[in-house]
Amino acid sequence: MELEKLTNKEEEVMQVLWSLGSAFVKDMLPLFTEPKLHYNTLSTIIRNLEEKGYVTHRQFGNTYEYLPAVGKEDYQNHFVLNKVVGSYFNDSYKDLVAYFAKQEKVSPDDLREIIRMIEEGE
Repeated sequence: MELEKLTNKEEEVMQVLWSLGSAFVKDMLPLFTEPKLHYNTLSTIIRNLEEKGYVTHRQFGNTYEYLPAVGKEDYQNHFVLNKVVGSYFNDSYKDLVAYFAKQEKVSPDDLREIIRMIEEGE
């Protein structure tokens, strides 16, 4: 299934769900403070996420516990990282790493560790 890009609010809801692992709508509500979400609004967003394939649920009587169907890392790789690398680094991860090295955001020791991880298949 091809993933659809999420709206900012949908991403915000997914961030909460990813952090909790699973949750009922009532348990998620207090985590949205600015602006505060109404129960029905959050419930609608969750249902939309389920239709898009990002969320699944377990039913307990008349209530639903929601769980991520797409992992945070999968979403980041598909939309966030690929978009940044494609838009700003000509689809080159090498250019991305070089950029961070030039900005002194990655030290030579970090680069050696990254190379070691690549060579060991971590």
